[in-house]
Amino acid sequence: LLAIAAGLILLAGLEGSASPAPPAGFLDDYRWHISDPRFGGWSGIRLSPDGTSLTALSDHGAFIKGRISRDANGRITGISAGKVQQLKGLTDAPLGAGRTDSEGLEIGPDGSAYISFEGVARVLKYRHLDGIAENLPTHPDFAKMQVNSSLEALAMDSKGALYTVPERSGGLGRSFPVYRFRAGKWDQTLTIRRDGGYLPVDADFGPDGRFYLLERQFRGLAGFSTRLRRFDLTGKGFVNETLLLQTPVGLYDNLEGLSVWRNASGVLTATMISDDNFMFFQKTGIVEYHLAD
Repeated sequence: LLAIAAGLILLAGLEGSASPAPPAGFLDDYRWHISDPRFGGWSGIRLSPDGTSLTALSDHGAFIKGRISRDANGRITGISAGKVQQLKGLTDAPLGAGRTDSEGLEIGPDGSAYISFEGVARVLKYRHLDGIAENLPTHPDFAKMQVNSSLEALAMDSKGALYTVPERSGGLGRSFPVYRFRAGKWDQTLTIRRDGGYLPVDADFGPDGRFYLLERQFRGLAGFSTRLRRFDLTGKGFVNETLLLQTPVGLYDNLEGLSVWRNASGVLTATMISDDNFMFFQKTGIVEYHLAD
């Protein structure tokens, strides 16, 4: 239903209605496509520290890697990518049916990748993305989560601890639980304030050490609004909340992946990628904004 509604919005846009203006800091809205039936559904993204290469994760249990070309202003001029590859399970075979809803992507300093899943809520570790997976321990709450609303966001701090956030909190007035994996086990002592109908879709620790949370709100036939909040993580939890970006409804499609990095001039940049749901009337867009530091 959500995808159909989004399609109606985009088709209506062909009638000539003007798009709303982007908020301050807008850099780029690049449309990306390659001729591969597995291309699409992008729910996670990680860029290299200098923004010249990317790894994108599909919610159909697949990934792609590419190199980014940019002009003198930092805008994307092209992406040279390899083929879309299927993620493997605990053996050399692809992930099994019903276990492919990969959502959050993180890449550690040693190159190991970590992926969070909906459906069967869990986090897998890949020493190499094209290799076999390793199960991380699970938290008891994971088995109780809604099938299509569980572990959406995944991020790693400078000490190697993982943080994952489910898409739903269980109530408009209830904070989102944040699950942290360190020293070989999960804890759930952290929360993030929920604000209305915005739901987490991805997260990242930026090069400044702060926590960035990407959220979306679906407004029916009007489309999506995207929001980006930033927090400091201290012994008291997530503090100093700052709203960095909130887009007008309908400006972008379903932005689901986030990566925060610095350009050559030292400017903080947020790169976001949209999920086209493998629908002909939706597009894969890479949207970038410069952020207040």
